Amino acid sequence: METLTQNIQSIPLNHYIILCSVIFSIGVMGVLIRRNAIVIFMSVELMLNSVNLLLAVFSVYHNDPMGQVFVFFIMALAAAEVAIGLAIIVMVYRNTNSLDINVLNRLKW
Repeated sequence: METLTQNIQSIPLNHYIILCSVIFSIGVMGVLIRRNAIVIFMSVELMLNSVNLLLAVFSVYHNDPMGQVFVFFIMALAAAEVAIGLAIIVMVYRNTNSLDINVLNRLKW
């Protein structure tokens, strides 16, 4: 375990921040640009995973396991989000025969 910590700490913290920023930006662009509901949910998951990676890295750099506990809870939240999101997507597809979010205007009263 100590060698893993030393390997993680051998990479500068700025590199992790840049990597997580790029991954988070890709997720934000996916949410803003794409119109497919599944791709949007995947982009949200990508953003959550980039935050998880950054929390885990900060946790290792500061020798504090609290960040890893937060990662565990965020992963549990993400799993619940995926289950509910996929259920919503299935119901929308059954009603509209499309996964395009622009079609959801038809579901209004």
